[in-house]
Amino acid sequence: MKARDLSVLLAVILVIIMLVIPLPGWLLSVLILVNIIIALMVILVSMNTQEPLQFSVFPTIILLVTLFRLALNVSTTRSILAEADAGGVVDTFGSFVIGDNPLVGFVVFIILVIINFLVITKGSERVSEVAARFSLDAMPGKQMSIDADLNAGLISESQARERREKVEREADFHGSMDGASKFVKGDAIAGIIIVLINVVFGLIIGIVQMGMPFGEAVNTFIRLTVGDGLVSQIPALLMSTATGIVVTRSAGNGNLGSEVTGQLLQYPKLLYIAAGTIFLLGLTPINFFLTTMLASILALSGYFLEKQSKMPPEIQTEEEEDQTESSAMKSSENVVSLLSMDPIEFEFGYGLIPLADTNQGGDLLDRVIMIRRQLAIELGIVIPVVRIRDNIQLNPNEYRLKIKGNEVASGELLLDHYLAMAPDFSDDTLDGIDTKEPAFGLPAKWISEENKDEAELSGYTVVDPPSVVSTHITEVIKRQAHTLLGRQETKQLIDHLKESYPILVDEVTPEPLAIGDVQKVLAKLLRENISIRNLPIIFETLADFSKMTNDTELLGEYVRQALSSQITNQYAGEDMQMKVITVSGKVEKLIADHIQQTEHGNYLALDPDSQQEIIKTIHTEAEKLALQEESTIVLCSPAIRMYVKQLLDRFLPQVIVLSYNELEPDVQVQSVGVVNVA
Repeated sequence: MKARDLSVLLAVILVIIMLVIPLPGWLLSVLILVNIIIALMVILVSMNTQEPLQFSVFPTIILLVTLFRLALNVSTTRSILAEADAGGVVDTFGSFVIGDNPLVGFVVFIILVIINFLVITKGSERVSEVAARFSLDAMPGKQMSIDADLNAGLISESQARERREKVEREADFHGSMDGASKFVKGDAIAGIIIVLINVVFGLIIGIVQMGMPFGEAVNTFIRLTVGDGLVSQIPALLMSTATGIVVTRSAGNGNLGSEVTGQLLQYPKLLYIAAGTIFLLGLTPINFFLTTMLASILALSGYFLEKQSKMPPEIQTEEEEDQTESSAMKSSENVVSLLSMDPIEFEFGYGLIPLADTNQGGDLLDRVIMIRRQLAIELGIVIPVVRIRDNIQLNPNEYRLKIKGNEVASGELLLDHYLAMAPDFSDDTLDGIDTKEPAFGLPAKWISEENKDEAELSGYTVVDPPSVVSTHITEVIKRQAHTLLGRQETKQLIDHLKESYPILVDEVTPEPLAIGDVQKVLAKLLRENISIRNLPIIFETLADFSKMTNDTELLGEYVRQALSSQITNQYAGEDMQMKVITVSGKVEKLIADHIQQTEHGNYLALDPDSQQEIIKTIHTEAEKLALQEESTIVLCSPAIRMYVKQLLDRFLPQVIVLSYNELEPDVQVQSVGVVNVA
């Protein structure tokens, strides 16, 4: 066993011995001084810690020191009552405080006890209790924050584990401090009771058993009682103060001394105001010389602090600059900064530089700003800033769009041409370069400016290159909006909603739904091109149904039904008419019977032949609707809607799947086809 471990065990055994065996006066004096030394060390350590966990053993120290001090009280009380002596330290403290008047000395001692009990100890106990409750209440939020950072890739698994352990240790520490503060309070109460016992029984024993005159008994036992109380209350006062410092100390960048002086003196001009106030007090009957001297000290301090704050930073020598640059290159932060990537990047070849160069008439930057505003209104999310830059590795007329570092779209532009799209795909009479419209993949031609008027007269839709690329960017971001909405972006939307609907937000998050759960519901809506701008209705629905289930897929379906008016207007148009493909009862039953329920969610487990037949039927009907320039909408019951969408996502992602509950009663639905199986 190590010497450190053995010393603690011996100290505990010594405390037990002190409670039973009488100790000589010289040994009591040594132990009293040890008690004062321990209290001094504890308060000094508490003032130099940057956060409470750096002194995590403090609650246990409070228990051991309190037990040690109470054992000392028992030993000194035994010596005072039995021998009218408790060692040189107690006698010296008592004589110094009492002086020639025992009554005045006793009153001063009582005041010290009251200060310790009612102010320091009581305040430390209350702060410990509140800190423990707040720490436990904040623990779930801190855990979710760690999980969110881990899922977002901001921290590694080991870092997440360390942060979780720290959160748990903080909760345990504040809980222990709440209990340890009760020992401090009990120690203060015990000290008061012991003082009364020493005075009352000391006078009785001194007069009755020892035959002392009353005056001598009063002088002897009050002196010893006050001395014993002082040597106990001074360490107790230090321990109570240390307890208050630790529980009120939040994490900082330095020790208590540097932070107190740094923050208290951070506004030098305020010292001038304080100096002026003290100087004005000197005009009253207060000592003029003293107030003038203090005012001068304050004014000079403010002057030097203000002068120091305005001093330019020290000029580095060339050698120091080289060392700084070298250390920066070797630092991990220099590498970490390379890991960040832009959410949206638009790159183009050097031939397309005039698009973004305002000096050459380019307005791409303004168009991107309008795109972000348009999508904020249409989708209800704030699109991140689009990083626009040229890339010499691309072909001169080529561009590409990246989202989170991955290329999601590309195309080519001819700046001196126009893109012409024919209403009839079979029309091939216009001269131009065959191509495809990048946003929707429609057949088109690049035509020269000379053929622009002819194309418009022939019924072609003619678009300039900036409009082509703007439309392409808009449509791609719409399709990828669900990937741009992460937990951080969701938190921003929730904070914005909380400004107007605080009670609604508090009812949904962080309980019963975490930020990640809300993000999954919103991303599900965006994935199917449903705007999330009406967040109040979305959160009202989540508040109603999240108490019954935390399945985000199912919650998304409930939200869609709550947004029925919005969905109806989106797909039915002003005439409130819709052409849809309905799902037969046979297919609905087939799908409902093959839904597999697992602990990780529900999914459709349909045999490949049935899947292929359903997809083929919908594909055939979709081609018919495309010839009529109609969107393909499949209408089915609410119970199977999300499974039909899951089935079609891989093969026919452009097909819209709605349920009956997502349409308003006044919409006129016309069935143009039925999904059936043999």
